[in-house]
Amino acid sequence: MSTSLLLVDDDRTFSSLAASMLSQEGFRVRVARSLHETRAALAAEAPDLVVLDRRLPDGDGLVFLPELRAQLPATVVLMVTAHGDIESAVQAIRAGARDYLSKPVEIDDLVMRARRAASDLQLQERLRQAESVLEGQHRMAEPRSPTMQRTLEMLERIATTPRSPVLLLGETGTGKAVLARHLHALRQKQGAFVQINCAALPATMMESELFGHERGAFTDAKTARRGLVELASDGLLFLDEVGELPLALQAKLLTFLDKGAFRRLGGTTELTSTARIVAATNKDLEAEVAAGRFREDLLFRLSVFRVDVPPLRERREDVLPLARTLVLELCSELGRRPVPFSPAAEERLLSYPFPGNVRELRNVLERALVLEGGPTLELQSLTKGGGTPAPSDPNAFSVSGPPRPLDEVERLYVRHVLEQLGGRRMEAARALGLSYPTFLRRLEENPPSE
Repeated sequence: MSTSLLLVDDDRTFSSLAASMLSQEGFRVRVARSLHETRAALAAEAPDLVVLDRRLPDGDGLVFLPELRAQLPATVVLMVTAHGDIESAVQAIRAGARDYLSKPVEIDDLVMRARRAASDLQLQERLRQAESVLEGQHRMAEPRSPTMQRTLEMLERIATTPRSPVLLLGETGTGKAVLARHLHALRQKQGAFVQINCAALPATMMESELFGHERGAFTDAKTARRGLVELASDGLLFLDEVGELPLALQAKLLTFLDKGAFRRLGGTTELTSTARIVAATNKDLEAEVAAGRFREDLLFRLSVFRVDVPPLRERREDVLPLARTLVLELCSELGRRPVPFSPAAEERLLSYPFPGNVRELRNVLERALVLEGGPTLELQSLTKGGGTPAPSDPNAFSVSGPPRPLDEVERLYVRHVLEQLGGRRMEAARALGLSYPTFLRRLEENPPSE
């Protein structure tokens, strides 16, 4: 990622030549020739590096420097001072400038110092990314709401029991996977965290994924393979969307929960694993039991510790701390410095209902970090006309534009239902009353648009 640089100098000849040379070095250069233009440029996009002349038509760059540092504390500033003006250079360093150059500025010297500053920025970014990896990609924001505080206290107590199953219940996007990771992190010196989405694989592959298989167990089984239950031994196996498990596999999972023992697909030897099972779903499992789609004894066994995860709209106190934590994560992933929220953005966050919960919040922030280039995040996407929170109905289906053929509308509706059900294809096929092969054909006829 190239370093963005704002060159503030009213000498048109020098600024044009310097901008050309810096651009050849890989910098993304913008030029401002007054403090007025500088403020406008900073409002449009926060630069990584500013080269700031002191003598400007509408003011003193040294006087402006504290304002710049207060607005963009992470931006590196190189101050340009008059020849031999040591006092100004000392004042600039004290005010927060990284370095200074004396006039007349040599282009080669400017390029060298800019390169050095860019290298320092890149090193700091690598250190931030390394720290993010060490702390875990999905850090747990300290909750302020009483409901989430009680949830975390419960997880801390659960962590003292190494194998007891845990069932996380809550709406889509509430952060059940993050809580599972947090539970895993609470125990020191343990095995791996292993995760699988039970809705993402066909039933024919799920048993092999969970429990492994022996060589020759099926046509493509060229070698024996360990399953996730074995890989997670002494650690935690997170079964997301556990309500999608086929009934036959539910029985095998129940046996493992009761005895800690299992057999690989096609095997005769009984193996053991000490993996803790943490399951999650947004389904009403009691209703699934009544409908005959989920085993009642498995529900009882998974519910040794049942944790209900509240939706984001019921814990408004957590929105801002959570949003700030997510911005730090996303900035690390996107390779940019953290960006604060404007006061208006904070108001929008607090007033928006977030029907998609934490997942929707993360998507909103990621979109803003990519599309908004200013020094603060405004989150304009959360408003619709006049600053009013945009109404959102997650179950609504609409087709905009001119009238379309009926078969095209049907295909769009198939994809809409799939999105509403969180990508769970088997459940979407059942909801639409289609056979699974027919459902897949409909998806292929209507690939996602770019």
